[in-house]
Amino acid sequence: MQPPEATDVEVHRFFRAARERVFDAWTPPELIKQWNTRAGVAATIVEVDLRVGGRYRLDLCGPDGRVHRVEGVYRVVESPARLSYTWCSDTDSAGHESLVTVEFRDCNGGTEVSVRHERLSTPATQGRHANGWHACLLQLEQLLMENEWSTT
Repeated sequence: MQPPEATDVEVHRFFRAARERVFDAWTPPELIKQWNTRAGVAATIVEVDLRVGGRYRLDLCGPDGRVHRVEGVYRVVESPARLSYTWCSDTDSAGHESLVTVEFRDCNGGTEVSVRHERLSTPATQGRHANGWHACLLQLEQLLMENEWSTT
């Protein structure tokens, strides 16, 4: 039996913030908890070992109280320009691994972020992830507009 045809998602968003600040919001667990979810979902555990070969883990609790886990390994860490990491979710096909690549570009006094999520297992998975990334980036925009933090 052949695996399902993989499908990709690509999402772009402009942020009125410096590239370094947007990149910095993408990496520490305490900030990831604030934006890397969608409405009604809480990030209960976020672990990040931000280095090539380092692992990350997100435990997300939905409105029904069920916890879903996403985990993977960083493949590229180029601050403040690019991140790439594998993505394995317990809501997808068992053992299926996809790939997320995030690029941060200076643009018109702010930052253009491009998220490419490749090798998703089904069109339904593609739709869920497209909606999820749009929701996450909207929350990231709100975090960047409302809060100041120090990364030192």
